[in-house]
This record gives sequence, C-alpha cells and structure tokens, in this order.
Amino acid sequence: MFDLDDLRTFVEVADAGGVSPAAARLGIAKSIVSRRLLRLEQQLGSQLLARTTRGSSVTEAGAILREHAARACAEMDLAQDLLRSDGAIRGRLRLALPTTFGSTHVAPVLVGLARRHPLLHVHATYSDSFVDLVGEGFDAAVRVGYLQDSSLVTRQIAPIDGKLVASPDYIERHGAPRRLADLACHEALMQGSETWRLLDGGRVVTVHPRGRFKADSASALVAAACAGLGLAYLPDFITEPFVTSGALVPVLTQHPVPQAGLYVVRPPGAYPSRKVQALIDAMVTAFGGARPAIMADAAA
Repeated sequence: MFDLDDLRTFVEVADAGGVSPAAARLGIAKSIVSRRLLRLEQQLGSQLLARTTRGSSVTEAGAILREHAARACAEMDLAQDLLRSDGAIRGRLRLALPTTFGSTHVAPVLVGLARRHPLLHVHATYSDSFVDLVGEGFDAAVRVGYLQDSSLVTRQIAPIDGKLVASPDYIERHGAPRRLADLACHEALMQGSETWRLLDGGRVVTVHPRGRFKADSASALVAAACAGLGLAYLPDFITEPFVTSGALVPVLTQHPVPQAGLYVVRPPGAYPSRKVQALIDAMVTAFGGARPAIMADAAA
C-alpha cells in the first residue's frame, strides 16, 4: 500500500521540478520530501526522478505514476471533503490568475474567500502566460477571453466585451482603419502570434495582425496603445477608463469584437472539490453573470 502523503509529495516534486521547490510548496523540510520519494522508489523498484544539479525531471515510470497519483489524491481529497462532519473547507487552493483582471478584480474575491474559510490556504499565481493546470499542479484557473477546446472542465462566470482601440495621436499619424483589410497596414499590439476575431455582419472573421510590440501583459499593451504605438485588441474592463478619458478611441466599430467570457477552469474530474466549488460560488456572487458589474468595478 502506498502512503497518501508520499504520493502527494511525489506529485508536488514532479510538478515543481525538484525537491527544494516542492518542499517550499508543501511547507516541509527537504529531508522529509527526499525520504518520502526514496520510500516510493523502494516500494515500486523503479527510479521516479532523474536528478541533476539543475533540478529533477520525471522518468518514464515517474510520468506514469504522476498521472495516476494525481487522480488518486484528488479522489481522496473529494472523499474527505464529503465525509467531514464539521463542513469546514480546508487545504491548499492553488490558483492561476490573469495579471490585470486577477489583481484588480479576483484578488478581493480571494480575500473574502480566505476570511470565510479560515482553514483554507489560498495560493495565487498571477500571469498572462498560458499555464498547464495539470502539469503544474493547479487546482483551478480564472481565464478571460476565448477558450480553446481542451479536456479542462469550464464554468462561465460572466460575459466579457472588448473592442479595438488606438490613441488619438496614432489615428492622427496613421489614420483609422475603415475596412477589415486595412488592418494589414497598421501596427498591432499583441501578446504573441494570436489572431483577432471580429464580426462581419453575423459572421466571425479571423484576422492575423502584425506588429513590432508584443507583451504578455494586458496592462503593458494598453500602455503601449496610449503611447501611440498601434492598435490594441483588449477587453472593455481594461480600456474603459482610457476610452472615457479620451486617451483611447474605439476604431473599426462597424466590426465589433465577439463577446468573450470570464471563466473558472479546472482539471478533468466528475465533481469539483469543495474548495474549488467555493471559489466558483464566490466568483458567481461577485460578478453575478452580469457584464455591468465588471464594468463598474473597472471604472471605479
């Protein structure tokens, strides 16, 4: 029989990439982590980690165990949640959040969640880069935009509107695009090599913009747009204050941006853990599925 703590520890080491970061995540000594890993390897008769001076990576046997161990730990967490008589929500809730919306809108929700559940440990990571929830050991993520098809379980919290914007200075120097084809002649401010979706009547058209300024932060893109570096394709909760002040102007309004969404996503599984469900409930309460609530908070 495997010890559940040993399995949890191995999953953390596999996801964190080494004993030291896993020990920091778990809040235990590195010697305890090493001892648990050794015990697992002895039980299995297989090496689970390839250890180097730069860290650790899972072996083929380790990858197989990590997949099954993560599922087993999640199922046991769910069982313990359902069987606890005190009804308290406890444990660690690891979340991946977008930088701008996460810090301005979701952070207060997490504060309230921690206050309501004193046994819950909330660990939030803020980044606009893509996060592999399963591979990096997150319980859930909050995402804004359009979701690609995946095995993740998705719950939409609220709709999100967006638009194309530019500064008056940029429009004065380069003119405003009047047709979709005009976008090819303009500088685009992008997160990477993404495509832009715009409506042409009732049809969604995909545009492949080009530009020399790229950043994985929406705040950086809106700053570049205000500085006149190009056109930005951003959600309204970011641009609304700048549009209201006149620092940014909507462009190509006859081709609006299709409505996106605010989502909570979690790894595959029939049921969310009680701590993830508590997050979903808090997000629904905060934003109520209504776009005006998000807009009002953003403009405040």
